[in-house]
Amino acid sequence: MKITELLDLKGIELNVDVKTKDEAIDKLIDLMDATGKISDKAAYKEGILAREALTSTGIGEGIAIPHAQVAAVKTAGLAAMTVPTGVNYESLDGQPAKLFFMIAAPEDGGNTHLQALAKLSALLMDEDFRKELMNAASPIEFLRIIDDKEAQKDAEAAAEAHKPVEGGYKILAVTACPTGIAHTFMAAENLTKAGAAAGYPLKAETNGSEGVGNELTAEEIANCIGIIVAADKNVEMARFDGKPVLSVGVTEGVRHPEQLVQKIIDGEAPIYHASEADKQAASSGGGAGGFYKHLMNGVSHMLPFVVGGGILIALAFLIDSILVDFNNISPELLAQYGDAATVKGNFGTLTPIAALLKGQIGGVAFGFMLPVLAGFIAMSIADRPGLAVGFVGGSIAANGKSGFLGAMAAGFLAGYIVNLLKKVCKGMPKALDGTKPVLIYPLFGILLEGLVMIYAIEPVVGAINTGLNNALAGMGNMGIVLGLILGAMMAIDMGGPFNKAAYAFAVGQLAAGTTVGYQIMASVMVGGMVPPCAIALATILFKNKFTKEERDSGPTNFVMGLGFITEGAIPFAASDPIHVIPTMMLGSGVAGALSYLFGCTLMAPHGGIFVFPVVGNTIMYVVALVVGTVVGAFALGSFKKTVEE
Repeated sequence: MKITELLDLKGIELNVDVKTKDEAIDKLIDLMDATGKISDKAAYKEGILAREALTSTGIGEGIAIPHAQVAAVKTAGLAAMTVPTGVNYESLDGQPAKLFFMIAAPEDGGNTHLQALAKLSALLMDEDFRKELMNAASPIEFLRIIDDKEAQKDAEAAAEAHKPVEGGYKILAVTACPTGIAHTFMAAENLTKAGAAAGYPLKAETNGSEGVGNELTAEEIANCIGIIVAADKNVEMARFDGKPVLSVGVTEGVRHPEQLVQKIIDGEAPIYHASEADKQAASSGGGAGGFYKHLMNGVSHMLPFVVGGGILIALAFLIDSILVDFNNISPELLAQYGDAATVKGNFGTLTPIAALLKGQIGGVAFGFMLPVLAGFIAMSIADRPGLAVGFVGGSIAANGKSGFLGAMAAGFLAGYIVNLLKKVCKGMPKALDGTKPVLIYPLFGILLEGLVMIYAIEPVVGAINTGLNNALAGMGNMGIVLGLILGAMMAIDMGGPFNKAAYAFAVGQLAAGTTVGYQIMASVMVGGMVPPCAIALATILFKNKFTKEERDSGPTNFVMGLGFITEGAIPFAASDPIHVIPTMMLGSGVAGALSYLFGCTLMAPHGGIFVFPVVGNTIMYVVALVVGTVVGAFALGSFKKTVEE
C-alpha cells in the first residue's frame, strides 16, 4: 500500500492558523473525520490524548505525528496540515511544530497500512523532503511530493538490498515504541543514517505493530562492536549477553542518533549481563527466543483467566455448600434434577447465585484459559498472524479431549504453521503483501491447524484417555494403591487428560453409591487440591526458588487449591515441568493414599474445602490434605533450582 492511498485530499489543509496544541489536535481530527475514516470523533480524540499522555508525539525538527489505534477507526488513514507560524506542541526538542501528520489505525484491522506508515515515518527524517512539503502550493502538489519521494525511496531500497555490506554491520540497533507505528521506524531510519555517516554500517531491528522486522541474527550480534536499544517497551535482551549495550528511550534514537552511535564507537556503552533465567529462556528449545519464552508468553496471558475464573468458581461451591443440604436434598431440587446423583453432579450451580458465579461468569472466564494459552504461544512464535490460528487450536483442545497438553501442542503447532506460510508466501508479488495477514495466514493457518488437531492430536489423546479409564476400572478395590495412583494422576497434567481420566473414573464410582466409590472420590479430590496448595506453601518457604512474579502470585493458589481448582498450579508446572510435576505427583499421591487409608468418603463430585461438611471422617481428611501439601512443598523446595534475579 502506498502512503498516498491513506491520505485523502479532504484530509489535507495547508497554511493553517492554529495557536495551541489542543487547537492543532482538534483541527487534525476534523480533517480525519472529513475523510470518513473514523466513526466516533470523541472516542478517536480520547485515543489521541491517551497516546500524548505517554510522551509527546512532537518528535522535533518541526514534526508532530499524533496517532491512535482504537475501535473508533473504521479504516486506516492519514490527515495532514502545515502551520507555517508553528505551534508549541511540547515537542521533544522544545521547537514549534509546523508539519503535522495524524494517523488513524484500526484496533482490530489488518496490517496492510503499517508498511506505508512506517515508510512515511522514515521519509520525514529527510530535511529536504520536509521543506518541500512545507512549500507545497496545494494539496495535490503535497500528494505528488510524497509520491515522488516514496518512489525514490523504494528504488534506493531495492538497490541497497542487492548490495552486500562490506565487512558486515559494525553497530546494531533495536527500536520499539508502545504503539509500534511511528517512532519505531523514525528511530531506525535515523540510527541507520547516523551509522553510515560515521563510517560504521548499522542494522536496525524494528519491533513494530506487525511484529519484528529486519531481525538481528546471532552472527551479526557476535561480530558487532555494540548495540543500541532505543525502546519504550520490553524487547528480547538475553541474546546481547556479554556485548556493549546502550539502552535509551526510543525518542533518543529519533533525536540524537549521532551521539548514540558515537558512544558505541568510543566504547562508552556498558557490557550487558543477562540473568540466568533470561539466558535459559533465550536458549531452551532454540528458535526465536526458545521453547521456554514461547510457553511463558502463553502462560502469563493465561494466568488472569485461571485466577479470576477459578476463584469465582470456588465461591460458587462455597455458596452451594452452605445453602444445600446434601444429606437431606430438598424435594424441589429432586424434582428439578430427577435424582440425588444428578443433584450432586450439578454442585456449584444449584442455587441462583452459585449458578451466576460459576455458570455465567467464572466458568466463562475459565473457558478462555486454553484458547488464550495456545493463542499467545503462537503469537510469540509467529507474531500477530499466529494469534487467531492458536486461539482456534486451543478452542479445539478445550472442547475436545486433549485439554491443557493439547492446547500447548496447538499453540506451538499454530506458530510454526504460520511461520511456514510466511516462508511459502515470500515469493508472492509485493502488491499482494496486504492480503497475507488478513486472508492467507488466517485462512490456510486455521484450516491446517484444525485438520492436524482433529485428525492427529485429538485422537491420540482420546486413545490415551480411553486406555487410562479401562486400566483404572480393571484395578477394582485395591484400596491404598488405588488412592495413591488416582491422587498422583490428578497432578500429572492438572486438568489435562490424565487428570480428567482419574476424575471421570471417580465420578463414575460415585454414581454407584457405594462406600468404595465415595472413598475413591475423596482420594481424587484431595489429590487435586494438593498441587496448588503445595506450590503456594513452597513459594512462602523457599522464596529463592521462585521468581518475584511467582512469589507474588503463589499465595493465591491456596484459594485455588482449597476450592479444588488444580489448574491454579499449571503456570508453575508449565514454567518448570521437570521439577514441579514429579514433586506434585508425590504430594498428591501421598494425600490420596492417606485419604483412602483413613476411610475418608466424599459424596459430592467437586468443591474442595467448601464441601467438607459432606466428607466422611473430616478431621483425617484435613490431615491427608495437610500431609500431602507439606510433602509436595518440601519436595519441590528441595529439588527446584535456585532462581537468580
